Amino acid sequence: MKTELKFESASTLAAELLVVLAADAATSKDKNASAQPVLLTKDSTIAGADKPVLASGEFTASACETLLLYSPLELKSKRLLIIGLGKLSKVSVHEIRKAAGAAVRFAKPRSIRSVTLVLPEHEGISLAAAARAAVEGAFVGDFDPDTYRSDRKDRAIEQFTVVAPANADKKVVEAAFREGVILGESQNFTRALVNEPGNRLTPTIMGERAAAMCKEQGLQCEVHSTEKIKELKMGAFWAVAQGSEEPPKLIVMRYEPKNAPKDSPVLALVGKGITFDTGGISIKPADGMEKMKYDMAGGAAMIGAMRAIAQLKPNVRVISIVCAAENMPSGKAYKPGDIAIAMSGKAIEVLNTDAEGRMVLADGLHYAKQLGATHLIDAATLTGACVVALGMVNAGVFSNDDATYEHFHKALEISGEKFWRLPVEDEYRDMIVSHIGDITNTGNSRWGGAITAAMFLKEFVDETPWIHLDIAGVAWMEEQKPWIAKGPSGVAVRSIVEWVRSYGK
Repeated sequence: MKTELKFESASTLAAELLVVLAADAATSKDKNASAQPVLLTKDSTIAGADKPVLASGEFTASACETLLLYSPLELKSKRLLIIGLGKLSKVSVHEIRKAAGAAVRFAKPRSIRSVTLVLPEHEGISLAAAARAAVEGAFVGDFDPDTYRSDRKDRAIEQFTVVAPANADKKVVEAAFREGVILGESQNFTRALVNEPGNRLTPTIMGERAAAMCKEQGLQCEVHSTEKIKELKMGAFWAVAQGSEEPPKLIVMRYEPKNAPKDSPVLALVGKGITFDTGGISIKPADGMEKMKYDMAGGAAMIGAMRAIAQLKPNVRVISIVCAAENMPSGKAYKPGDIAIAMSGKAIEVLNTDAEGRMVLADGLHYAKQLGATHLIDAATLTGACVVALGMVNAGVFSNDDATYEHFHKALEISGEKFWRLPVEDEYRDMIVSHIGDITNTGNSRWGGAITAAMFLKEFVDETPWIHLDIAGVAWMEEQKPWIAKGPSGVAVRSIVEWVRSYGK
């Protein structure tokens, strides 16, 4: 999708589809009051074109509500699409991002290939932030997962244009717009990886895709396999990988800016890259197992984040480690009751081979520390328990350090992604104590499963500041939304990038 930023009057443009955003200005004091939709533009010509329709009460400006006008009076554009943002008092860049996605998804099935969105002018929202959010949302809306359909119709948007007022600060808005393009493309890069079936994205192919991205973006990359994993004594990682005919891959990516201070942080992004998860000997039910191709979404998020980091160039060193493997049942597979010795030397009693994500992350986190990481963040589709706790709206976030978490919390204010902090308190450790080794790879009861998984990972970070993202409930959209297709979401890419940038600005 080509993108363009213009600074001129939107009413003079001959657009195929001109999009203007609206909000409901009715106050919440009177619950019975009718909606009062207002356009968030100061262009009087556009306001005049749809004034009769807005006055009719047919359009309420609720979130992602659409109203299409053909050949609007006094406008040169063929069509005018009005999209609601909800209550005016609650409008933020996050609603703008969704509205831009909704505009693109409105256009795609109608064979409209060019979309022009007018940036909303609203107190409290900078034009720069709105421009970035709009182009991010457009990329998200343009992605569809039907890659392998034989009769697939290419409905991709060819051109997305953002229109800002002529008197806007061009340098600032342009910079934000470029950031939005980078982040939107990187999120879709991640989604494309997650969307691939297990036979089209083996650990080997995942390593190749990561290496190709790194070469294109100027990042350092090493992709290791069985011999290196054994040399490093990654017993937890190898335990998971040993049951598959497909060899595992240890993917290590590096971003090293020349001017980063020597005493500055070294951030490590560690991702779970289970390209297909059968559950191993503790095999999963057949129903829904096909979705386990997305069990590498955490690793894919790290690859996508590194793609964006390479282009945004924050002044901080970053290492990313993705532990890619298949979790398969075979005569060589690890078994319940086995003891695996992790790279750190801890003895892990395997109670359930379907708790494999934390096993590979254990060695990935420890290796990141060996490579010099001072701060850690990991992402994984780790537990169904997190989905039970938070549903498919929020992902879980855990941290052993309040200052590090605060960096992430502020990153969420920019990214708009939803994470909810859950505890990692010492009282929970008793739930993973082993009677034969050091720790078990699941809790000793069904309770607090997302927390006991996080407590397991905490064993391998020691005192290093660390954040754990459990994205199991939000890495895959179970149903289509107005702004995003059903399928991979690319969640965590934007938040991880903003977390990194918070250390390198």
